[in-house]
Formats: sequence, structure tokens, C-alpha cells
Amino acid sequence: MDGAQLIWFLPGYLLGSIPFGLLLTRMIGIDIRSVGSGNIGTTNVLRTGNKRLAAATLLLDAGKGAAAVLLARYFAGDGAAMLAGLAAFIGHVWPVWLKFRGGKGVATLLGVALAAVPLAGLAALLTWLGGALLTRFSSVGGMAAAVAAPLAALAMGKTHSAITLAIMAAILIWKHRDNIVRLRAGTESRIGAKG
Repeated sequence: MDGAQLIWFLPGYLLGSIPFGLLLTRMIGIDIRSVGSGNIGTTNVLRTGNKRLAAATLLLDAGKGAAAVLLARYFAGDGAAMLAGLAAFIGHVWPVWLKFRGGKGVATLLGVALAAVPLAGLAALLTWLGGALLTRFSSVGGMAAAVAAPLAALAMGKTHSAITLAIMAAILIWKHRDNIVRLRAGTESRIGAKG
């Protein structure tokens, strides 16, 4: 990877660090960090009862991951694209604007995967939907999707993309460590719960 590709880390990070969940809920007078889990992502925005804002958060958080990949690929090739996608994911999880307290990265990972390796992204998206619908736990769907993305990319021979997605998956699962504890204890909130 050369310097021309490495420079895409910063724009990718800055794009990923836009806290859409926070910005959208502020439009209706709510600081999402004071709701439910305090997370800025889609599941917690859904706890406000505003399904439209939750859907918008999902699309925008996925969109910034996809945009980072597509812009970098257009200007600097596939190596830069995956770096920018990883940077966008890191920006979402640890945004500079919010003292590095961001979301867990599910939507952004899905956006990166869909733009980088569309079939792997589709596999991850279907896994996310299936896991969430079957269990009613957003965390289960998200973690399952994170594992599915690199495995699907690897199965398609996209080794570089698979490695990058695996790094993202490891971070995402680590960010879900409290969810894992609650799942084991039987206290994890189900989708649609306001607590």
C-alpha cells in the first residue's frame, strides 16, 4: 500500500465519525445518549419510539461506510477502498467529535461490506436480518452479520477484504461485550424495548 492510498484513512475516519443518530434525534429535542443504552446507533434510536429516525440512522450509518469505500476506490483503487472503509468503521466506533464514544458499528460494517464485496455484504445483511428477527435481539443479529461478512468474502476469494472485515468484526464483537454478558444473564433488551 502506497502513500496515495494511505491518505484515504483520514477522510474515511472523518466521514465515519459523523454521529447521525445523535444529529437526527437532536432534531426532535432528544439527546440519544440519555436514552436506553446511551448508544448513538439504530437500535437505541428505535428506543425513542421514532421508527423513521431509526431507519434514517441505519441508512446513513451504512451509507457513510459505503461512501468511504466507493470514493476511495474511484480515486485510488481497491487497497485504498478497504482502508477507507476500515477508517469509517473506526470513526463510527470512536468518533473524535464525541470524545471517542460512538456506536458499535453494525450498520457501518454492513455498508462497507456491501460496497466492497456486494455478495458478502448481502450475506451479512441477510444474516443480520435473520438473526435479529429470529431472536429479537439486535446484538445477536449484528454479531452474526459481522462474522458472516469476512467468511463470505473469504469464500469468494477476496482475501484482503476478508481480513479487513475480520478486523472490523473483532472490534464489533468486543464492543458488544456488555451485550454478551446480558445475553448470558438473560437480561438483554429485545428489539423495540424502551429500557
